[in-house]
Amino acid sequence: MKKKIPTFKTDAQAERFVASSDLTRYDLSGGKAVQFEFEPKASQLNMRLPANLLNAVKRRAKQRGVP
Repeated sequence: MKKKIPTFKTDAQAERFVASSDLTRYDLSGGKAVQFEFEPKASQLNMRLPANLLNAVKRRAKQRGVP
């Protein structure tokens, strides 16, 4: 049986754990995929959309966990 991943209070603790542990010994089945955006946002876009299209975009964003 694989071990549970411990919880951490800081990112530094989590980083040390990942750097020093053999993650194949831990149960990673509870993880979920995430997306990272690394580039800073320097531009802005303003658009006029029909209300039903805007609502559809908002629903899709909510489903994907985008605030």
